[in-house]
Amino acid sequence: MEILIPITLFAMIAAIVIAPRYFKSLERQKLQDTLRAAIEKGQPLPPEVVAAMTTDVKPDRTLPSSSRDLRTGIIWLGVGIGMAALGVALSFDEPDATYPLIGIAAFPAFIGLAFIVISFLNRDRK
Repeated sequence: MEILIPITLFAMIAAIVIAPRYFKSLERQKLQDTLRAAIEKGQPLPPEVVAAMTTDVKPDRTLPSSSRDLRTGIIWLGVGIGMAALGVALSFDEPDATYPLIGIAAFPAFIGLAFIVISFLNRDRK
């Protein structure tokens, strides 16, 4: 009975990720079937239909800018500092919790520092 809790947790995470993608693919499939039937009958496509088909098309990703890298670095650094502060705060009740949490906090903190360094290295590039 106790195994149902973790199974339910992971099933919900999977459902939250998979369900929207599945329903979006069904919607696109229905639209494509309708367009295929209209084209086979020789009917012209209205501009609204063509616009609806191209609304979800994402443009090519641009290269990361230095401001985006700086923003990402500050966020990661903040997460690391917050986790370290949690370790310090928990050390008042549980002294053994300090070093593991500070060690775990080092990972996002160093990722943030790396992004900040990259943002300064990419300032000259446009």
